[in-house]
Amino acid sequence: MNKPLAYLGSLIILISAWLAGVAIGSVPIPLPVIIGAIVETITPYQTNVDPINISIIVDVRMPRVVLAGLVGASLAIAGASFQGLLQNPLADPYTLGVSSGASVGAVLVLFVGFTLPVFSSFTLPIVSICTAIITLLFVIGFARMLDHTLSIETLILTGIVMGSFLGSVISLMIALTGEELRQIVGWLLGSVAMRGWDYVGLLLPFFVIGVFVLLTQGQELNAMSLGEERARQLGVPTEKRKALILVAASILTGAAVAVSGAIGFVGLVVPHICRRVFTTDHRHLIPLALINGATFLILADLVSRTIIAPAELPIGVITSLIGAPIFAIILYQQRKKGASA
Repeated sequence: MNKPLAYLGSLIILISAWLAGVAIGSVPIPLPVIIGAIVETITPYQTNVDPINISIIVDVRMPRVVLAGLVGASLAIAGASFQGLLQNPLADPYTLGVSSGASVGAVLVLFVGFTLPVFSSFTLPIVSICTAIITLLFVIGFARMLDHTLSIETLILTGIVMGSFLGSVISLMIALTGEELRQIVGWLLGSVAMRGWDYVGLLLPFFVIGVFVLLTQGQELNAMSLGEERARQLGVPTEKRKALILVAASILTGAAVAVSGAIGFVGLVVPHICRRVFTTDHRHLIPLALINGATFLILADLVSRTIIAPAELPIGVITSLIGAPIFAIILYQQRKKGASA
């Protein structure tokens, strides 16, 4: 597909999803009112928009939509990087157990209530990132011990087992908690509701760092998708690049899980669709996954809060309903491909 057209189309859909996310709700808001509220907020120009509408747009809906976009972009670009690095279309933060590792770190912070001495306001994402990295290293290391070829089945099974174990750890902490129970359970279900600009601020620094690193690794991921030996022949320092990519993807996953809870299958669905529709070249696949990941989660959040309005579904329910069948299809195709090889 024509690359400029792919970027242009993806950006148009993202902007449309963003506007729909802000406009649609219990109080529908027309596009001119949204534009007027934004203009009045960021400029001294007065547009005579109702202050109530300005509050709904700027304080409630916009941070929710922006946060959904950042979380979706983070998980999608992390998934694309994991898949390219591990040469495995089933690899994503959820199936590798990385999301579960990040969840343990976040629940531990909520359960114990401790804060880091210097970076107190960033305790939640920092701890989540650390536990996400530890989990990923364990999963890959254990899978490689079982199977030096790091086959799809071994890696995914290890991730699932690790995810199940960490899920039991989370359940234990929930069983031991008291007043924090509702907060922890609500967080685990996955949501970007009522988060506010503070949560956007928590995610944004880690988002910028992780995205910057991964956007600069497209050529290296292309080389490593041919195999490590071939990548070395092309002059790629594979061990350093692998560590850099894994850490950057884990930073994005841990920070996203810290602010939104565990939202599954975004990192599997979006890169898979982008690879099928657009390109397999990671120099373009990664930025396209970022854009479309943001769109996907904004629309998933919109569906979650409107499909049974005035009640809301956890956003993770919507992504799982879409992602689980796609996961099954990819697994079937991979097994069929392996059987015919």
